[in-house]
Amino acid sequence: MYTFSNRLKTFSIALMIIGAIGVVIGFMTSHKSFEEVEAIVAAESAHHGGGHDAEAAHVAPAASHDTHAAEGHAGEEVHHEDAHKKHIEHVQHQIANRPWSALYVAAFFFMMIALGALAFYAIQFAAQAGWSPVLFRVMEGITAYLLPGAIIVVLIGVASGTIGHYNLFVWMDPEVVAHDKLIQGKAGWLNTWGFAIRGFIFIAGWSLYRHFARKFSIAQDNADDNKNFKKSFRISAAFLVFYIYTESMMSWDWIMSVDPHWFSTLFGWYVFASMFVSAITVIAMITLYLKNKGLLPFVNDSHLHDLAKFMFGISIFWTYLWFSQFMLIWYSNIPEEVTYFVTRLEDYKLPFLGMVAMNFLFPLLLLMNSDYKRIPWFVVMAGVVILAGHYLDIFNMIMPATVGDRWFIGIPEIGSILLFGGLFIFVVFTALTKAPLLAKGNPYIKESEHFHY
Repeated sequence: MYTFSNRLKTFSIALMIIGAIGVVIGFMTSHKSFEEVEAIVAAESAHHGGGHDAEAAHVAPAASHDTHAAEGHAGEEVHHEDAHKKHIEHVQHQIANRPWSALYVAAFFFMMIALGALAFYAIQFAAQAGWSPVLFRVMEGITAYLLPGAIIVVLIGVASGTIGHYNLFVWMDPEVVAHDKLIQGKAGWLNTWGFAIRGFIFIAGWSLYRHFARKFSIAQDNADDNKNFKKSFRISAAFLVFYIYTESMMSWDWIMSVDPHWFSTLFGWYVFASMFVSAITVIAMITLYLKNKGLLPFVNDSHLHDLAKFMFGISIFWTYLWFSQFMLIWYSNIPEEVTYFVTRLEDYKLPFLGMVAMNFLFPLLLLMNSDYKRIPWFVVMAGVVILAGHYLDIFNMIMPATVGDRWFIGIPEIGSILLFGGLFIFVVFTALTKAPLLAKGNPYIKESEHFHY
């Protein structure tokens, strides 16, 4: 049985503490007064050679104009001051959004790894796969993070609409909804109670499957028959049906609704691909870590090769979905659809194009060769690039709608990654100590131990 080393435990706790400090600093520095934001905008305008403040100099009425003209210019000036005030308040709102958004991106990223691992685990049972049972306890350890991780995501979403004054989801703001016909039309779905109730249903369904699958898996270790395995097979098949529906709805609620004026029929599949490849990558990396410690002697190069094949294949699948979504929307050039990508290409060019390179070009070049898939350090290197790329993918989904062009990867973002990364390591490796690392009662375990490709 695996023992959670004091060194790793200390490391995970240190990550959480450092991350929490970073998050607190992010929130403390995001609360800026109207005057502070106005000074920031004025400095930016001066740096770029004008802007709102420069335009203001040209709207004052000339003394030689007649009274009617002066009144017209006075009205223009009032209108300009109104627009200027709204612009400053908008920027102030975006700056305040940043720590909430950074926290949400990191929370969702680690939650989706656990959810993707649960789906991959269920697929192995439903397909009665013979190669993967030696990896089941690693998958079960990763899925232990799903319940706390998903609850945290929902709590951040709801808290941002109460404590944070509608920072993440504009449809939670009654004033916005009152003046927005499109959001009003979606109010039957996009409302705080609906968001919370659906979140509870999603989490309850996922967690119940994880609980019983884990229970049957451990019970099978000491069983004389395959009853527990058959139960796992049946509930896995049922769970996959539940999962494919709830994963799509979750992606609409928890990600796509940050920008309620935009939608994509491919979005659920797109998020699934990102989730799936990230989960398989983490399974591979934790497996390699444990094998390096001498704790998984039954895992061989063929298991690593198959995990790396999945990393490669799902990366190509993700690219297919990304290109399908991008190309169809860009080519049709419908204003309310294409604005999603225009915003990202104008304000997020580096993370947007960098994400595509990291999620497609790097896996393609690093993992195409079959021999490289069997080299541990090579798989780890590819895995680090893939995980960083898919963090940027979630970053690109959330940030443009919540912080606009006020994005930066700094203390709030790094602090959030460290906080949830530390929590993820702590929960996962604690779960790995609760049962033997070999699911010895699985009927396919001998086939898995002697798997060669």
